[in-house]
Amino acid sequence: MRALIISGGKISDYDYIKEQILQFGADMTICADSGYSHAVSMNLTPNLIVGDFDSLGAVAIPENIKTARYPSEKNQTDTEIALESAREAGAREFLFIGVTGGRADHMLTNIFMLRNCLERGEAAVIIDEHNRIRMIDLRLEIEGEKDSLVSLVPLSDCFDVTTEGLKYPLKNAELKLGEGLGVSNVMTDTKAFITVKKGLLLVIEARD
Repeated sequence: MRALIISGGKISDYDYIKEQILQFGADMTICADSGYSHAVSMNLTPNLIVGDFDSLGAVAIPENIKTARYPSEKNQTDTEIALESAREAGAREFLFIGVTGGRADHMLTNIFMLRNCLERGEAAVIIDEHNRIRMIDLRLEIEGEKDSLVSLVPLSDCFDVTTEGLKYPLKNAELKLGEGLGVSNVMTDTKAFITVKKGLLLVIEARD
């Protein structure tokens, strides 16, 4: 089952984001607090809205939409609660939108949340107007456009990193945390492959 999770981060191009949502083909939609405002702007009706509702403001929620209210003092972010709710409903593939921009603490926590999904064998991707972000510890196939940008950002020291279909190939390379060797590579065709034998690697498909 596929779940779309909409949080309250920055979204400036609703047409592009909605196109990505339609391509994903979610079976259910869960909004984290003010993520519901984004859903309204895209004419999307969520199955559930969760959170402490401290940032939703005066946006009215129709009675036919299920809500789950949590205390403001809690050990999880609203986005984490939305993810857990989707899992409880049976979802194992996730598209996160509205989880970047704004506060760095929330954005980084949301990006690092991909590790939790990876460890559970779930497919998860973050999309905003400029990035498609995934995390790998083994292998990933990318389908995109020729000449599009792909960056490999290590979250730990990564070993035996090999790429195919990128302009600047890597062969059993070491990517160290805090170094930019893997930034701003370019796809030479419509498919590319990245493998890493040890370590955690963010794969970011960027668009300007």
